[in-house]
Amino acid sequence: MTRSLRRSRRPKRLLEVGPGTGPFTKSILNALSPNDELHIVEINEAFCAHLEKEILAPFRRRMPNAKIKLHCAPIEDAPLEGTFDFIVCGLPFNNFPPKLVRSILRHLMTLLTPGGELVYFEYAGVRVMKAPFVDPAGRRRLQRIGKIGKVMRRQHEGRREFVLGNLPPAFAVRLTRGDGQGR
Repeated sequence: MTRSLRRSRRPKRLLEVGPGTGPFTKSILNALSPNDELHIVEINEAFCAHLEKEILAPFRRRMPNAKIKLHCAPIEDAPLEGTFDFIVCGLPFNNFPPKLVRSILRHLMTLLTPGGELVYFEYAGVRVMKAPFVDPAGRRRLQRIGKIGKVMRRQHEGRREFVLGNLPPAFAVRLTRGDGQGR
């Protein structure tokens, strides 16, 4: 999930959306350079408190000049200015209504600089495994979410990378913003 941003040597603006308890946050912080800027957007107040106390405060003590901002808000309402070179998204899209998934992904693409990368994950086979346990409307919802991902990959130079080492196995989905998109 964080491989691309770790490879970049130039100063960068980073955005993490839906970090939860911070597994990707830790990796992002380890990849930060002195001139980088990190914004984190989390809707859950308890997760924000945990992130601040357990992850961000200790990091700030080690790197007091680090530019890190935690926003406790939905991504649609977060007070973000400018664009970002990398966005790491940990939102559980398979649990959201398709309209919200589409809206969030489109919004995130507008927050990317041209050539920037958005990466999100989805557990391998989750829609197939869930389908027998939901009603027909739920199956249609899961199918629509899958189609949204396919459309986004076609529109934004997308690729999926299978991550077998994750439990459960997952796909890291990478989307790249082309010049002139999202404006």
